Parts: sequence; C-alpha cells; structure tokens
Amino acid sequence: MGKIILTGDRPTGRLHLGHFVGSLRRRVELQNSGEFEKIFIMIADAQALTDNADNPEKVRQNIIEVALDYLSCGIDPSKSTVFIQSQVAELCELAFYYMNLVTVSRLQRNPTVKSEIKMRGFSDDVAEGDTTQKKGIPVGFFTYPISQASDITAFKATTVPAGEDQEPMIEQTREIVNKFNSVYGETLVMPEILLPDNAACMRLPGTDGKAKMSKSLGNCIYLSDTEKEVKQKVMGMYTDPDHIHIEDPGKVEGNCVFTYLDAFCRPEHFAKYLPDYASLDELKAHYRRGGLGDVKIKKFLIAVLDELLEPIRARRKEWEQNIEEVYRILENGSAAAREVAAQTLSEVRAAMKINYFEDKALIAEQAAKYKAE
Repeated sequence: MGKIILTGDRPTGRLHLGHFVGSLRRRVELQNSGEFEKIFIMIADAQALTDNADNPEKVRQNIIEVALDYLSCGIDPSKSTVFIQSQVAELCELAFYYMNLVTVSRLQRNPTVKSEIKMRGFSDDVAEGDTTQKKGIPVGFFTYPISQASDITAFKATTVPAGEDQEPMIEQTREIVNKFNSVYGETLVMPEILLPDNAACMRLPGTDGKAKMSKSLGNCIYLSDTEKEVKQKVMGMYTDPDHIHIEDPGKVEGNCVFTYLDAFCRPEHFAKYLPDYASLDELKAHYRRGGLGDVKIKKFLIAVLDELLEPIRARRKEWEQNIEEVYRILENGSAAAREVAAQTLSEVRAAMKINYFEDKALIAEQAAKYKAE
C-alpha cells in the first residue's frame, strides 16, 4: 500500500500563520512531491461543533473561509481530496466503535485534551441547573481523540502532518489502532506524525508572546490579513520587555519577532530588505549586545511576511470571485472521501463480526444448524 496523508483544520475562523508553518506549508510541499499516493485534507466542522454547538452559523460561515485559505496557499484539488467532515457519515460510526477501546481515565490524561479544556474555560464539575458562568465539558469535545482516530484510520493514513501539540493525539490514535488490531485482527493502518522540520515552526507563539497562536486568544496573524493589518500586528508584537532603550542588550529567546524570523526568513531576505546584515545570526548577535532597536527588526519581519503573503492574498481574491466552484470542489471531495471511508468501515464491521447481512457463510451456517434440528 502506498503512503497516504490525512490532515485538516477546524472551521472556527480564518487560518493563520500558526496553521501555515505547523502544517499547511508542508501539505503543499508534500502534495507537489509526488511521494504520496493519496492526500486527504479535512475541514473538521463536526469537531468544531463540539464546542460551538450554540453557534452553528459560525462554523457554517467559516467552511468557505478555510477552503479559500487552502486553495490560496496552493492546495490543488486535482492532487488532494478536500472534504467536509460532517459529509462523511462513516466517520461517526467508526468513532462509536472505537469508544469501546478507550477508557475515560486515558482521555483525562491526554495532555492536548487537558490543555484545550483549560483554554476554553470548561469545567468537569458543573452540575445540572448550575447558574454560574462555568461551562461543562461536552462529551463530543472530551472524546476528540477518538474522533480524530476515526478520521485518520478511515482513510488508512500512514502520515499525519501536524504541529507538536498534536503528538499526544496521534499517540492515542496509535493506541486505538493497536488495540483494535489485537482484538479483531489486522485491519487498521498505523499512522506516523510528520512534524515541521524547523524547530521554530513546532508551535508558533501568538503576537502577544503566549505559548500558542490561537483564534480564541486574539493573537493571530491571518493568511488573509492585508498589508496594513500585518504591519499593525507586527509593530505591536511582544519582544523583550527589558529592552527599553536601543543601546540596551536584548534577549532573543522568547522574543516573538525573532521566533517569527526563525520560522519565515531566508538568507536571501537580508540582501533584499536588510543589507546591513549577512544573516539572522548576525542580526541576533547585534541585538544581544545592544544598539539595535525593535522597530528596525519589526520592519524587516513585515517585509518578510508581506513577501510570503502577497501571492496568497492574490490567489484568494481570484477564488473569491468563483465561490460556486469552491463549493463544487468541496462536494466532489466529500463524495470521494465517503467512498474511501465506506470501504474501511466495511472492513471494520467484518473484523468485528457485525456485518450480518454480508456474511453469507454465517447465514448458511445458521440455516443448516436449525434445519438439522
């Protein structure tokens, strides 16, 4: 069997630079490498509804935003199958079966689940009728790792490009695959995570210096941001709070501007936008010893980001004029994805011995048994 990719995003807003460096840029590279037999890219609307159940319109509207971001970044529907999660019903059935293979305590120990619960302000001790502002944990959100295992295994994915924060989720998928295969026989494919090859891209911080760029924290630079918006966000970016005067020595570690430069700048950018320096190492050394202001490095970062984002903005404007075609791509992709998932589900049902009507040998055996009696 050839190598297969499954990856995707929740449609809770436009995609940002964290998505781009964490997975999206790599998807385009892998798509164009010819290394993979199939690439499935999922817009995870069903998962988004687990913590947006009271705002389905938000998810509905952002389907097209995410699709536009995909296409603008270079995802090619002739090479990659782009689909909507909720339109592949087989994923729900697979997740239901996998729930029997995972304990509640194991889910509670999942670091990503714990982190996401905390970030969204959920609590596990909200009683029925509680009138406080606390929100109980939706079961669907709590069981996200099981749903993700369903998504990955349905398409027999061998590779899942993702950021570092998703490692615990992929590990849980691997546990489910191992458990299923040991109980029911070799049926599911064991996936591997594919992390970004640039350490700065593992988990791009938000513009406010928080550990992760997040739509809910409002610290994102979006792929569809205008030049003006990018400039405004970079100029307000968190740097070194102790670097008050230009002559002061500055810290590079934990400084968002340098983290972003680690992720996005290339050697040729210096000749184009900052010829006073030959490399990023030289720029860092000057900042550390003092005599280099934050504004200068922020202007350099703005130039680097605008070079990256300008062609993405241009392609987005073109696709925005053909929304009907974008929906056609999603509909066709969802139909193709459902066909593949249905085949996997059929194999799972056979392994679990719940394919009663397809198992002709079972029917014949039972018929002979009762006739003999």
